[in-house]
Amino acid sequence: MKKPSRPNLQRKHSDNKPLIKGRHLEGKSAPRIEIKSRPGENISVGPVKRSPSTAKPQESPMPIVSKKGIVKTNNHKDRPERAIVKVSNQPEIPEKSHTRNDRSFEEPSSETLEEETELIYGRHSLQAALEKERTLNRIWVTPQLRYDPRFHSLLNQAKANGSIIDEVDFRRLDQITDRAIHQGIAAQVAAYDYKDLSQLIAKAKSACEQPVIVVAEGLNDPHNLGAIIRTAEALGSQGMVIPQRRAVGITATVRKVAAGALENFPVARVVNLSRALEELKAAGFWIYGAASKDGKPLHTVQFSGKLARPVVLVVGSEGDGLSLLIQRCCDELVSIPLKGNTPSLNVSVATGMALYEIYRQRGQLGFTLIHNSGD
Repeated sequence: MKKPSRPNLQRKHSDNKPLIKGRHLEGKSAPRIEIKSRPGENISVGPVKRSPSTAKPQESPMPIVSKKGIVKTNNHKDRPERAIVKVSNQPEIPEKSHTRNDRSFEEPSSETLEEETELIYGRHSLQAALEKERTLNRIWVTPQLRYDPRFHSLLNQAKANGSIIDEVDFRRLDQITDRAIHQGIAAQVAAYDYKDLSQLIAKAKSACEQPVIVVAEGLNDPHNLGAIIRTAEALGSQGMVIPQRRAVGITATVRKVAAGALENFPVARVVNLSRALEELKAAGFWIYGAASKDGKPLHTVQFSGKLARPVVLVVGSEGDGLSLLIQRCCDELVSIPLKGNTPSLNVSVATGMALYEIYRQRGQLGFTLIHNSGD
């Protein structure tokens, strides 16, 4: 059965042209309808919901403009997607395109310290470096310390040698040193110049007949490394050997804790620690390994007299001590007897006690100044 055709509900003029608001289009495009808003009013023009109707108009060759200004066609297939347009009285702010010329992409300034930049800070460390006329790229100092009698002439000499002197406050020094205990002064220096093992051995043997060298395996705490360096240099040791991998190197913290000892204390960094111990043996050193147990009591070991010889004292990491491989490389294991309930000592403390016993037996201890100034 043939469906009856729907009646044409669109009103037409006598010349069969569609009407828009009662006027002829006469072959022209649909008139532009502007929607103006009052000041301070936002108007959002969105999709217009179609009112329910039982009868749909037939397709029209011309578009129809509704009262709300939306151009509609009767063919839904030809109807483009209608995006919501928001009209606001606020001016449109274009999105900022970031380039390397923007402030957010600025290169770090000359005062910005990168991770690999090495610092020394603290009065003792800087005083030792200045007295040795170390090459200091830049020095940050507070005005109070700038004209301190201990530093005034040294800083003037550093400036004459090409160092940049910046007077800053404590807040800026906190930023530069990452809130370390800087005591009002810090400096940017070149990376630490590690010595070759052969150079260290030659220098140690030329310094005295029975030199002492400290070897540290796997130290991870820079405070422990700095404390060992400070103690070893103060007691008269000729140098230190550390591994390149799985161990801390000479950092700003190590320099600070060492309190200037690195200016007179050479450190060698080696790839293979066991091979370095074999090289030290070949040079005539006797290798003593510090062990928490199964070692000979330290005070019973003969470090002086006819059996005295160049000494290498090997200490282990904070948690595990000496590895089995390094223990096998040692000529003798020694330990410090403990009478209390605490099963072990801090590695820097144990190293200091062992070095003291070596130099005590040799009678090479001089006057010791116990200095506690918060450094």
